[in-house]
Amino acid sequence: MSSQTTINVFLEEQNRKIEALYKPVLISHWMAATTGEKEWSEKHKKALSQYFANFSDPKAYKAVLSYREDKQVNPLQRRQLDDLYNMMVKNQLDPSITAKTMELEKAISHEFNTYRPILKGKEVTNNEILDILKTSIDSEQRKGAWLASKQIGKKIENTVLQLVYKRNKDAQALGYDNFYKMSLDTQELNIDELFKIFNKLKVLSDEPFRRVKDEIDAELSIKLGVTKEKIRPWHYVDPFFQEAPPVSGIDLDQNYKNKNLEQIVISTFESMGLDIKDILQQSDLYPRDNKNPFGFCTNTDRRGDIRVLVNIDESVFWATALLHEFGHAAYFKYIDEKLPFILRFHSHSLTTEAIAMFFGRMTKRLDWQQRFLKVEQLENLDPSIKKMMQRQMLVNARWIITFCYFEKEMYENPDQDLNKLWWELVQEIQFISPPEDTSYPDWASKMHFSLAPVTYQDYMLGELTASQLQIYIENNIANDLFVPEVGLYLKEYFFKDGALLNWNEKIKRATGENLNPRYFINQFL
Repeated sequence: MSSQTTINVFLEEQNRKIEALYKPVLISHWMAATTGEKEWSEKHKKALSQYFANFSDPKAYKAVLSYREDKQVNPLQRRQLDDLYNMMVKNQLDPSITAKTMELEKAISHEFNTYRPILKGKEVTNNEILDILKTSIDSEQRKGAWLASKQIGKKIENTVLQLVYKRNKDAQALGYDNFYKMSLDTQELNIDELFKIFNKLKVLSDEPFRRVKDEIDAELSIKLGVTKEKIRPWHYVDPFFQEAPPVSGIDLDQNYKNKNLEQIVISTFESMGLDIKDILQQSDLYPRDNKNPFGFCTNTDRRGDIRVLVNIDESVFWATALLHEFGHAAYFKYIDEKLPFILRFHSHSLTTEAIAMFFGRMTKRLDWQQRFLKVEQLENLDPSIKKMMQRQMLVNARWIITFCYFEKEMYENPDQDLNKLWWELVQEIQFISPPEDTSYPDWASKMHFSLAPVTYQDYMLGELTASQLQIYIENNIANDLFVPEVGLYLKEYFFKDGALLNWNEKIKRATGENLNPRYFINQFL
């Protein structure tokens, strides 16, 4: 038997195994999210454990390592072997070792799910804290709410640090410098290239962000009755300044009153030649008791059973979420069915995020609102809408850069004064004056550092990709986005080949060059 035949037999077996284990994970997750029943959560946990156990098989891992060295491997085989390697290398530790990591994660997750901040001697919810930060004009009340939002950081700090040390130790046992480097490598992200992009984005956005930040601070100064010099973290609309405050005088929600959002999203995609009606019919769109209150898209079998969960009402927030999630859905739908199961997926989460963001941005476009919301006389609001979009993009970009710089430093040197580092970065990148006491572990109150590590960079890379795609389309395909030629282009050059290409190869194939932050910068700065 030739080496090519041997490799094909091995890959066919792996595709069968993974496909059989995959669907129970996604279906049980969907049922848990739509019913709230503990039984489905337990089934999901069990299915997930069985799925990952498949990637811990040392014999299969050894075969992957051997086959990757074969110089006769063709591109289709190479992509499958690389995907298997990236999944398997992280799962080669003894189960007793990984169990200890899972115990720490479970303890932190329990705290996030059950802890209730104390404000003025009373337990409050996170939503109540956010409401105060969005509406209160009392600085002392805002400060109390902001401090309350950070209480969980102190409670879990030691456990989070134990988890960081444990993750690093495990990664080093697998031959990596640290957990952060391992996570990026197995996501096919080069750490030097990633931070070259972020450094460029930071430098080029310094002055535009400073202008926007000064403008926001001037508005807050008037609204809250404090001098700009006295503005502190609790004066912004969320605890980490990752959201921009609304532009005065704009209420986009009024444009969604008595509108059929289902038909609007169908019409938006149909205008581009993308049919999502079948996905909409099997989705769960409206809020109810015991249903997950957020939103996501799931590709349950990679064979066409694609579903979206949202909780829509007549608001710009949920219209944006609906378009965002159906962006994910369209991507999944048009992946080539002839690809092996392993490759019938996005090439990287940043590529599917890019498409979701591309569509989610529609609600801030004048042409989309006029065509699909049938709203007249919006021209006078167009400058304010663009300003709102620029604000949000800049504020969010600077927040993500702050997060990623800190996360990288934390894993590279967890022994340093992390609290001091956090506020130095916040001050340097987000231009926020720190509170009087910077010895508190405010950073630890952000769940992603502990429970969703090394994922935040994908949101920024997705935004950069969305801008690069949009500008390429407008310059080379059609100035009007809402024509069939745009959908045809996306299907052929971005959706169809699934994970057959590396994420940057996919971007280059679609736009003629690798990911370049200048398109985002030109669009929003």
